[in-house]
Amino acid sequence: MRPLESADRWLVSPRPAPEALVQLLFFPYAGAGASVYHGWAEALPPWVEGSIVRLPGRETRLREPPLTTLRSLVRALSPALSPRLTEPFAFFGHSMGALIAFELARQLRRERRAGPAHLFVSARPAPQLPPRHEPLHALSDDEFLDLLARRYQGVPETIRREPELLKLYLPTLRADFSVLETATYEPEEPLDCRVSAFGGRDDETATEAEIAAWCRQTRGDFSLRMFPGDHFFLHGARTELLDEVTEQLTRALIPT
Repeated sequence: MRPLESADRWLVSPRPAPEALVQLLFFPYAGAGASVYHGWAEALPPWVEGSIVRLPGRETRLREPPLTTLRSLVRALSPALSPRLTEPFAFFGHSMGALIAFELARQLRRERRAGPAHLFVSARPAPQLPPRHEPLHALSDDEFLDLLARRYQGVPETIRREPELLKLYLPTLRADFSVLETATYEPEEPLDCRVSAFGGRDDETATEAEIAAWCRQTRGDFSLRMFPGDHFFLHGARTELLDEVTEQLTRALIPT
């Protein structure tokens, strides 16, 4: 597997691994950039190359307008990432990232291109389920931030207290919630790849039953594991999560 070029806009590869057996792409949650997965790629075994998707409107792409629909994101990601998707590869997405990874896998199939060998989805109800919450992306700034705080533990206070930071951060966060809240599920055949789903036991936005329903999106093996914590359990459970991901990839890709 060839290392990623440093100039690539869409992918960050903190630890290039030319001899890796599989590439694992991480998709961030709403409002987050590639930095949310800081240290994850380095914690993977040498046979896995971890690459992080960096979307428009954040970090080095701050001057680019964020995309506001799932369709536009997937249609941009497919040609941008495809040259890097040397088989085998896998996707890991948390919350919004899980939905993007899933729809990208389906888009690759529509284009008759190779898809992921394994899809890891985290903190996101299965896509076929109807939303339980009223949309918030079109609310006023104060209403948006207040509801976000109640539902998802909100925006960090360090950002809310700094008007200039908030001015930079808010449009991207609002755009990401537009991606989530305007997405319309279109039934298709289940994926052929394995699917592993993760959740936080105290996450009120994605219950165990809602996460377990991902089993309907695959013809392959399905597994479910719940961790202590809320919607952002991944930060405290990184080691356990990556151990589980590595074990699943080992089963799928390395002969015994």
